[in-house]
Amino acid sequence: MQPVRGTRDLRDDVLRRYRAIQHIADEKAKVYGYNPIETPIFEYTSVFTKPLGETSDIVGKEMYTFLDRGGESITLRPEGTAPVVRAMMSEGLTQTLPQRRILQGPMFRYERPQKGRYRQFYQISIECLGIKTYHADVEVIAFAYDVLMALGIQDVVLHLNTLGDMESRKAYRAALISYFEAHRVSLSDDSLVRLEKNPLRILDSKDPRDQAVSAGAPKLTDYLNAESAQFFDSVCKALTALHIPYKLDSTLVRGMDYYCHTVFEFKTANLGAQDTILGGGRYDGLMEQMGGPSMPAVGWACGMDRLELLARSIVVSEAVPVACILPFSEAEEIPALALAHRLRHANCYVEVLLAGNIGKRLKQVVKKGATYAILMGEDEMKSGVYSVKNLIAEEGDANKEQRLTVEQVLTLLTNLS
Repeated sequence: MQPVRGTRDLRDDVLRRYRAIQHIADEKAKVYGYNPIETPIFEYTSVFTKPLGETSDIVGKEMYTFLDRGGESITLRPEGTAPVVRAMMSEGLTQTLPQRRILQGPMFRYERPQKGRYRQFYQISIECLGIKTYHADVEVIAFAYDVLMALGIQDVVLHLNTLGDMESRKAYRAALISYFEAHRVSLSDDSLVRLEKNPLRILDSKDPRDQAVSAGAPKLTDYLNAESAQFFDSVCKALTALHIPYKLDSTLVRGMDYYCHTVFEFKTANLGAQDTILGGGRYDGLMEQMGGPSMPAVGWACGMDRLELLARSIVVSEAVPVACILPFSEAEEIPALALAHRLRHANCYVEVLLAGNIGKRLKQVVKKGATYAILMGEDEMKSGVYSVKNLIAEEGDANKEQRLTVEQVLTLLTNLS
């Protein structure tokens, strides 16, 4: 019995780091005013095919899609933005704007497993809907930067670009089509399909033939109108004022038509070829494309699997019992369980070691890292006073071994916890 290829069991320190990352993201979300949302891990397939497009790699090659028993086409969630936008519409949240949301959870894509990339992966995404000015773009980038810094991931570079507004993008699209048409013989088969439906996606291609052609393609910045240029200039000036360093990257694009204005990625040299750890941008046209009202929006997503690889410096030590209770015989076992129950109600992590030689059990207590061993024998039961050994005190210390009542044990351990 093995896990499905591309999946894994999370446990111990790795799982603790995942939870620490989630906690840090949640704490930053509170500061920025982002409220939590959880969407189902599966949706009607159209939730993803409408915005992502039939020619995208996600839809064409990576989605886990199946027919349920009712004959409906269902897809396991490959990304978080479309489900959040769907929720905004189906829950009537578009009537209360702006909406700031954070989503954390598993996503599913059928792709080749590699370092930091799995078929079931975990993602944090934030979405800010209802703000059309550049302030929202700066806000989400600052949010992302703060999360990365809080995780101690400082060896990252913010890559920044603009796609302009729809008018600028339309002019650029026409220029790209003209350019790529003149280089059809050099393009891959996949990019020939993209040329007909979405030429910007050729710029995303990983095929060396397409990359060689794209190197000479027109630059989008040459097709920005005055309004788009001003929008991007404001974003850059604000990031400088916030002391968030960035690198202008004219090759950074998004193929989907609903993206506009700011696009960005945080990249690192510490993960090999898979260098992007967080990416996002403005997607003003998405909700309308999904059948809702026109809605300005901007957000980002990051893979927790890659974050965990980069955040190994997070100290997530295993929980250690503050005390272990050792009954001498079967007669003291139930009183030992009752004492443990009372201590746990006072938020003390204690364990009861029932069976075996008392000397061996004492060695177990030391191995577990507990501070105290509480011994319960016949005399202790009669007197109501227990022998409590301090396992970290030096020999000769007056507190090395004490005789304490239940109330005194409670006080001792709650003060330590």
